[in-house]
Amino acid sequence: MGRLIIISNRLPFSLDKDGDKVSLRQSSGGLVSAIKSFFENTTAGRGELTEKMWMGVADFPQDDWDQVLAAHAEDHDFGILPVFVDKELYDKYYSGFSNSVLWPLFHYFSSLAEYENQYFEAYVQVNQLFAERIAPLLEPGDQVWIHDYQLMILPHLLRTKKPDATIGFFLHIPFPSYEIFRLMPTEWKKTLLHGVMGADLIGFHTYDYVQHFQQSVKMLLGVDNHFHNLQYLDRLIRIDLFPIGIDYNKFHGAATDPEVEEQCRKIRANLEDKKIIFSVDRLDYTKGLMNRLNGFEYFLERYPEWREKMVFILNIVPSRDTIPAYNDRKKQIEEKVGTINGRFSSISWQPVIYRYNHLPFKEMIALYQAADVALITPLRDGMNLVAKEYVACSTGRGVLILSELAGAAAELSEAILVNPTDVTDVASSITRALAMPIYEQRNRMSLMQRRLQEYDVFKWVNDFMDQLAQVKQEQRKQAVKLLDEKATAGIRRHYLRSKNRCILLDYDGTLVPFSRIPSEAAPDNAVKELLSRLSSDTRNHVVVISGRDIPSLDRWLGGLPITLVAEHGASFKMRNSTWQQMVSVSDMWKDEIRRMMQLFVLRCAGSFIEEKTNTIAWHYRNTQTGLGFSRSRELLNTLSQMIQNTTLQVIDGNKVIEVRIAGFDKGATALRIIGETDPDFVLCMGDDTTDEDMFKALEGEAYTIKVNTGATAAQYTVLSQQQVLPLLNTITETKGSLATAEPESLA
Repeated sequence: MGRLIIISNRLPFSLDKDGDKVSLRQSSGGLVSAIKSFFENTTAGRGELTEKMWMGVADFPQDDWDQVLAAHAEDHDFGILPVFVDKELYDKYYSGFSNSVLWPLFHYFSSLAEYENQYFEAYVQVNQLFAERIAPLLEPGDQVWIHDYQLMILPHLLRTKKPDATIGFFLHIPFPSYEIFRLMPTEWKKTLLHGVMGADLIGFHTYDYVQHFQQSVKMLLGVDNHFHNLQYLDRLIRIDLFPIGIDYNKFHGAATDPEVEEQCRKIRANLEDKKIIFSVDRLDYTKGLMNRLNGFEYFLERYPEWREKMVFILNIVPSRDTIPAYNDRKKQIEEKVGTINGRFSSISWQPVIYRYNHLPFKEMIALYQAADVALITPLRDGMNLVAKEYVACSTGRGVLILSELAGAAAELSEAILVNPTDVTDVASSITRALAMPIYEQRNRMSLMQRRLQEYDVFKWVNDFMDQLAQVKQEQRKQAVKLLDEKATAGIRRHYLRSKNRCILLDYDGTLVPFSRIPSEAAPDNAVKELLSRLSSDTRNHVVVISGRDIPSLDRWLGGLPITLVAEHGASFKMRNSTWQQMVSVSDMWKDEIRRMMQLFVLRCAGSFIEEKTNTIAWHYRNTQTGLGFSRSRELLNTLSQMIQNTTLQVIDGNKVIEVRIAGFDKGATALRIIGETDPDFVLCMGDDTTDEDMFKALEGEAYTIKVNTGATAAQYTVLSQQQVLPLLNTITETKGSLATAEPESLA
């Protein structure tokens, strides 16, 4: 295995300059602490990696970097790849598009988004700088892991330069619902989705974010997912959830460090053993700091018995202080703190201790240890590692109050979950937490600690990297079945040498794309010309074998000298002959099936029923993705129970549930036609579940080709319906051909 290359907006440290002296300071943020813990750990990481590297924008001049590099070259467990960006360009990319468009929109503060074209252009340019910096350095075996919303189009830009690269992408903030995401200008939102889809594996913190992303991809790019996989631009891509962990042992162990214990003792002694509520957050409107203070103020009003018995230590970590809105927010918070202290403090007590600074690691652990209650109530948060750190530092006591809108709430269900905008809920949760018995505190903490210990940061990294390797393996398997130029040439040589050919073609999804309304899926001129050309050759027996009804096939293709098979084999018309029925039973069975399907049409907007002579189908292609699939599983289960001990069967097709008389299928029909014509060349193409019957029946007898991906019995795969006509033309075009090669083996 090669190198692991982490790419994020910023490097994991900043430079502090004091005169001529330049020193390193670790940056704040969940990603930095998580990845650095993984990099620095020598036993829990992936030992097979040859090297670990980190790439990001340098927030310092090249000269300063050269000075630090010379002095601290050996201080890191990983290599550093700085990207130097012009200050004005970086400001438009970072403060502009990243934090004035994506950040507010993805956190559901859509009214704060500033849709400036210059911001988007700068975002594209900086992502291009990253791609140009890393692409020449990539080697076979390298694994590139791109992080977060500032670099959403980098996966595609890198894929364009390095098509075979192994690329993962992880979003550390929420991915919003489609209704929010669609507010962005059309070009921007499509570019972002297209950019992320350049990755092989796309990771999110929660199941909801995965669902929101898949819905946006479906609506904007027209790409369906199959569970966690989807096919996009000839590549398999996986989308899954990976809730980021922390270095549990580091935090849990630090809680018993003698220096930390001494700091903790001093904190409690200075506060005269009052109950301590603690919050630490970056300065950001998503953190709900004003709402938190409002809730705390209401707590002091409603529960006066707690006055002078507790203190609230509020530590805000400076963040994005170059953005005016953040400075304004800081002033508002400080004014609110002043108001609360002015209203409720006494000569010997003030309720809020406010600090605006970076917290050294051991001091932060000491505060976690000293706190009786951690009050963490963001309005939106991708995960929130502070909540996990607080739990990890507990030695049996302490209560976590956590916003139900934080990603961590999905894992930390034993916390007291609150609505951060509800001051009554926040106030009552604080008093409940302060009064919680020790045995209940221990019980809740132990359950959460066990969960965090099992899925720590090392498990998170290894889980993501293992899945990335699996995706690449699946892509390689898929590539083995992909019909490439060599295999196509072999089929063509066999076609040209043969004297009696049978060409079996499905209709919807193969010869023509799917239509929203089945009756509108008429063949275009290209399809008619192809079928006409093929059928005019006396050596060819062309068969369109479809789920369509007789009137549709007759109307569209009846004038051609080809064999038509309707309703998956229930009826057929050999070329230049008349229609024959394979089944002859009453259609009274349809009444009960129709009534059931009509109920599901009412329950699922966009679905409809299509009725044919021997089959009846419920289509959900035009419904909302999640709703349609969910209803289809219900209908499938209901119908399967209804038809027990009958001559009917249920077919789970491509966005359709179909009920038909049992005893015939495309496979049996295809074998019958081949038995009657005895061809020396057979080509069979289809895209649906019903076509698998043909692929299995004709194994070893035909070139079988599945249109679209997924598990299949077919010999080969082509990735889209748009490739079908060009492929058939390539194989069957005879002008200027000299058939000199021997027929290819079907094995």
